Amino acid sequence: MRRLAVLRHDVPASLVVFLVAVPLSLGIALASGAPIVAGLIAAVVGGVVAGALGGSPLQVSGPAAGLTVLMAETITTFGWAVTCLITVLAGALQILFGLSRVARAALAISPAIVHGMLAGIGVTIVLGQLHVMLGGKAQSSALENITRLPGQIVEHHGAAAMIGLLTLAILLVWPKLPSVVRKIPGPLAAIAVATVVSVVAGLTLPRVELPGDLLQIRFTPQLPDGGWAQIAVAAITIALIASVESLLSAVAVDKLQNGPRANLNRELIGQGAANMVSGAFGGLPVTGVIVRSSTNVAAGGRTRASAILHGLWVLVFVVALAGVLRSIPLAALAGLLVHVGAKLVNPGHLRQVLRHGDLPLYLVTIGGVVAFDLLTGVIAGIVLALLLMLSRTVWTGIHVEEHGGEWRVIVEGVLTFLSVPRLTKVLGTIPAGSKVTLELVADYLDHAAFESLSAWQQAHERGGGTVTVDEIGHPWFAKGKEGRPTVRRTAAARAVPRWLAPWSAWQAGDMPVPRQRTHRGATEFQRRAAPLLKDMLSDLANAQQPHTLFITCGDSRIVPNLITTSGPGDLFTIRNIGNLVAPAQADPSMNAAIEFAVGVLRVREIVVCGHSSCGAMGALAGGPPKDSALASWLVHAEPSRHRDGPVTLGDGRPDREVDRLALHNVLQQLDHLREYPLVAEAEARGELALTGLYFDVGAAQVYLSDRATGAFVAAGAPAAAPAGG
Repeated sequence: MRRLAVLRHDVPASLVVFLVAVPLSLGIALASGAPIVAGLIAAVVGGVVAGALGGSPLQVSGPAAGLTVLMAETITTFGWAVTCLITVLAGALQILFGLSRVARAALAISPAIVHGMLAGIGVTIVLGQLHVMLGGKAQSSALENITRLPGQIVEHHGAAAMIGLLTLAILLVWPKLPSVVRKIPGPLAAIAVATVVSVVAGLTLPRVELPGDLLQIRFTPQLPDGGWAQIAVAAITIALIASVESLLSAVAVDKLQNGPRANLNRELIGQGAANMVSGAFGGLPVTGVIVRSSTNVAAGGRTRASAILHGLWVLVFVVALAGVLRSIPLAALAGLLVHVGAKLVNPGHLRQVLRHGDLPLYLVTIGGVVAFDLLTGVIAGIVLALLLMLSRTVWTGIHVEEHGGEWRVIVEGVLTFLSVPRLTKVLGTIPAGSKVTLELVADYLDHAAFESLSAWQQAHERGGGTVTVDEIGHPWFAKGKEGRPTVRRTAAARAVPRWLAPWSAWQAGDMPVPRQRTHRGATEFQRRAAPLLKDMLSDLANAQQPHTLFITCGDSRIVPNLITTSGPGDLFTIRNIGNLVAPAQADPSMNAAIEFAVGVLRVREIVVCGHSSCGAMGALAGGPPKDSALASWLVHAEPSRHRDGPVTLGDGRPDREVDRLALHNVLQQLDHLREYPLVAEAEARGELALTGLYFDVGAAQVYLSDRATGAFVAAGAPAAAPAGG
């Protein structure tokens, strides 16, 4: 079966990838300033060695455009033979990276830097290959290419420019042609047409140069006379960049297919072995290449056999048809590289970078690569990333507000010694003797900041003022007045979520006067919640469309929106003593509410919510005072006392009678709801669901009723039955 899969899927896929790889390998070698055959050697070795040993089965490796700038600099500095040695050393480093299992660490480099690096490489390739496409030669730097380009354009290079522009035009038009035509890879078609035109027209052009006998190639690495420190830097740079590019390509390939995921450490070992072999035989460095890999997946490759076979096809083609390769004009390869380089400047990547606010990283990396070199650009991007991370990490927001003679100082973020001068300045604007609330939303508070706050608090209170500390999150300053810092986070002092922090239960100190508590709560809402909810509430200002009618007890411990994770506009709520539903026509208020919710708002669910330790159920069990309003109301709960059969809660029954009665009461009120014609009709049509809910206050556990069994099942439990009426 495996052999059939190889024959049926991998052989055709390998042929398609091979047709894409040959022109790209030749062009990359040209752009790197390496012998043309070095690109073909790298394609063969990348396919066979990396394909067999790598950890990403469908990834196809070979010479990559992402290394052209670095390789051009390396070849210019050290010569070709020593560059082959550097490639071998880089491969050995990659193997060490893989064995030490640090592959995922390479992915810590910001995508903005990677995209900026690729875009910078693309710009550099385009600037250099435009000269070759016009019949000239690429200069030694991108800036020099820019300054000399106008002169190159005005010079007469008619034949070369025509072939280069023809190649570029075919590549641009190819994706718009019918799918039958596009089965031939665009790069192959462009190079083939340009070559045929140049040969038929008899044009005299610089063409690909290959050794007479390709099988006698002996580009063995050569030891240098000195400069080992520079060689080490070059090897490390090539190893790092090739590793990052290969790993990112492997991750991208995983997203394109549903087969086995890549083993990134093994992939580094495979890439390292391929680079050692490629360098030893005089080839360019090898990386995983997303263009060839995505082509492999799209063409139907299923196993690593497609990558290996593509390398073998390259070898066979080079040996058997070397004469055809010698006919390819360099201007055609330059046109192909201009197209490849332009595609490296990906607008989609730029939009992604903009969304994440990392445009400075992208631009600095591009600028460094184009103006200086690849290593400088990447290092500049990494340094800026670290500075931005430090800036975001140590950011502190400090501002002060005054209302009716009372002052509030808000401090957010990481409060360290860097913020002390500004903190001191802000605190110095507060009048002596005033009432101050110090609101701390601090992720961290260091020694200097703690001392500054503590000293100011003590001084302000000695001057007749008062300071109330309102600390949201971890209590870094809880004992600041006594000068006792909280040094580190502990399990016993967990941070309170910000949406819980304004609750009175989380606040320090008591506020015995109800008006003060209400005033403070309203103020907290306006300051913290209102800005977040304003847009949503503006949409609800003129109409409501709740999905649920929620009938529950008036007990202060029951917060419907909290236990159902819902917000404004979600629940149409009725609260009364004992979460009771008076029989139809027995209570005008209940009749009106149900009629409005079901008939007008057309809610899709009605929930009756009971709870543990319910005072109404306690009164019902013990008998409420006679002739009282409570006794008159609890008449509607009397049937709950006489329901047959036990009701289970989770795996058992509640220990207390009042809680067992609360469960029966929820089910009884659902029965009362079905006596309302409007409710019964909507439920019969499948437009309305009735759900019983029970909240165990002490355990903070929600239970939902199962209509088929009458049992209450814990919400979120693995075996929980679907909620029903």
